[in-house]
Parts: sequence; C-alpha cells; structure tokens
Amino acid sequence: MLPSFETDRLRVRPRTIADFEACLAMDRDPAVTRFIPGPWNDPAKHEAFLRERIETSLGDGLGYWSIFPKNQPEQFLGWVLLIPYDGVGPEVEIGWRLNQSAWGNGFAPEAARPIVEHAFYTVGLDRIVADIDVGNISSLRVAERIGMKHIGDSEHGDHPCKCYVMTKADLAELMSPNS
Repeated sequence: MLPSFETDRLRVRPRTIADFEACLAMDRDPAVTRFIPGPWNDPAKHEAFLRERIETSLGDGLGYWSIFPKNQPEQFLGWVLLIPYDGVGPEVEIGWRLNQSAWGNGFAPEAARPIVEHAFYTVGLDRIVADIDVGNISSLRVAERIGMKHIGDSEHGDHPCKCYVMTKADLAELMSPNS
C-alpha cells in the first residue's frame, strides 16, 4: 500500500477507483492532455486505460497519488505518478497532471516533492526520470523546480521531448543546509 502525504496546502493520497470519474473528467479537457499521447478521444479505450492504471500493481512503492487541497478535501486537483517508465521500466518515471483550475498555483511541485523523497528514501531508487514534451513549458518548469536536471532531448513516440533526471545525490544536495 502506498503512503499518503501532507504538505502545507495539500493532501496527497494513493489514487483509488473513487477518483475514476474525476480523472476521466480531467483527461477530457484537451488543454490538460494537449502534450500527452493517449486514448483521450475514445471513451471506451480511455476508461479501460484508466481502470487498468488504477487497478494494476506497478511495483512496491510505485503508483499514482491523487492531490486535494487541505481547505477543500473533496476537490480533486490532479495526480502525481511514480511508475515504471512507460508502464514497463526498467527506469522509474515521475509525472504529474492537474486540472486547469489548479494550474499556476505551485501545486504540482508541492505535490511532487514528497513523492521524490519517497522514491529515494522509502523505495530506495537511485534515480528517477521524466520525458516532457518540448512545448509543455509549465511541466518543464515543474521538473526544474523539484530539482530535476535536463540531460538532453529525445522523442517519446513521435513527440520531441526534453529528458530530465534526478538522483538521490541531487536530492541530498538540494536538502543540504549549505545549498
């Protein structure tokens, strides 16, 4: 079972089937999924994809966390993931997706930080990765704000991406009082 986390403003808890409709609604917003390939325009495939991601074990300490504001605990803001890269690995990726109404408030990096610490200090990973569409400026900024380093460019499917990585040593350096 995945742990839950609290930040100054957020509750971040394991995603469950109770979040299904909120996740579907978020993904149906073309602005939210603009840079993310997926079955968003095929309702049956989209629902099957989401159900599989919610119900499948992705490995010890890995999965999806739903994000809620402390002051409105029923308001689904989005999610953070820590899963095998592309669902298969061997690398482990971190990612985030938020409703448009949650954009621009610093919620993504705030929710991702405890997941980063969990990745290194609980799961015991040595590094995490993120491939982000070059046009997704907001997501690129989130990666940098949580301490990920741009290591080059590639393609994910047929989309040009910027590749980010973070190691346990990078996190330790960020958390150092001398940083």
